[in-house]
Amino acid sequence: MPQSVQSLVNRLTFRQLQVFRSVYELNSYSRAGDMLGLTQPAVSNQIRHLEQALEQPLFEYVGRQLYSTATAKRLAQCIHAMFDEIERFQQDLSAETGLISGELTLVAVSTAQHVVPYLLGAYTSLHPNVTINVKIMNRAAAIERLNESHDELTIMGLVPNDKPMFSLPFLNNELIAVAPQNHPILTLEDISLSAFLEHNLLLREAGSGSRLALELHCQKQRIRLQAGMEIGSNDAIKHAVIAGLGVAVLPKLGILSELTLGTLVEVPIKDFPLRRSWCLIHPQGRHPTPTMRSFIDYIQQNIAQFEYMFSRMSANLCVKKSIKIR
Repeated sequence: MPQSVQSLVNRLTFRQLQVFRSVYELNSYSRAGDMLGLTQPAVSNQIRHLEQALEQPLFEYVGRQLYSTATAKRLAQCIHAMFDEIERFQQDLSAETGLISGELTLVAVSTAQHVVPYLLGAYTSLHPNVTINVKIMNRAAAIERLNESHDELTIMGLVPNDKPMFSLPFLNNELIAVAPQNHPILTLEDISLSAFLEHNLLLREAGSGSRLALELHCQKQRIRLQAGMEIGSNDAIKHAVIAGLGVAVLPKLGILSELTLGTLVEVPIKDFPLRRSWCLIHPQGRHPTPTMRSFIDYIQQNIAQFEYMFSRMSANLCVKKSIKIR
C-alpha cells in the first residue's frame, strides 16, 4: 500500500464514514444525529475530523441549505461500494453456516404495490433473519436507481432494454379498461378501443409502466392516444374514475375490491385485457448477494403458486359479482 494511502487510512475511522454517509444521504446534520443516536455537535465533530483527514471540505451551507461538495460526492461513491462489500462478506459468512441473514432491498414500481406484500409472507417465514426494505416509487425513479445500482432487486412490468438486465417474469399483469358504474359507455355493444379513449381518458404521467403498455398497444393499432387528464398514481386515477372524471386502463390486481363492489366496472373491449408480466430484475453485471439469491430462488420456485393464488383472488371476484347480480 502506498505510504500516502496508508497515512490517510490511519486517520480515518468507520464511525466517521458512517456519520458522513448519514449526513450525505439525509442532507442534514440534525436528521443524521437522530438516526444514529448522536447529538448535532457530535455529528459536526465527526465530520470536522474527517475533513481534516482528507484536507478537503465535504459540506457547506448556503443560507440554511446544506450542500455536498464534489469531494463529498466522490467519497459517497467509495463508501457505498465499501459498505456493500462488507455487507456481502457478512452475508457470505452467514451463508457458509446455512443461515441466510442481512438486508434485502426491494424496489417496486407503484403499480406493483398491491402484489409485493403477497410475495413476502412465506419468504419471511423461511428467512426470519433477513431484514427487508421495500421502496415504492414510479417507474422513472426506479430506473434511475437501477442505473446507479442503488438497490438490489426491482419489481416492474416493462423491463428497460437499454442495458443488460437479469429478468425473471413471475406473475401475469392484466391491464383492463374500466369506467364508473352507470357510465354511458357500458350501455354500448362491440365497444372499440377508439370509442373508449374518447370518454376522457385518465392517464399516468409519461414514462410510467401502465401508460407505456397502453401507448405501445395503441401504436400497433394505429390509434391516437390523448390524455384527458394526467394523474400521478394509479390509486388517484382509480378514485378519479369512481368520481366520474373519466375512464382509465388500470392493473386488475390493484382494483379487485372496487370491481367486487361495482364502483368500477370492466369495459369489454376487443383485444383487451393487455397482458404483461411482473418481473424481478437486477443489472446483469451485479453479482447477487446471498440474500438476493435466496429471494430470486424463492420467486422462481413459487411461480406456479403465485399464479394460482392471484387467479383465485380474481375467481373470487367473479363469484362475488355473480352473487350480487342474483
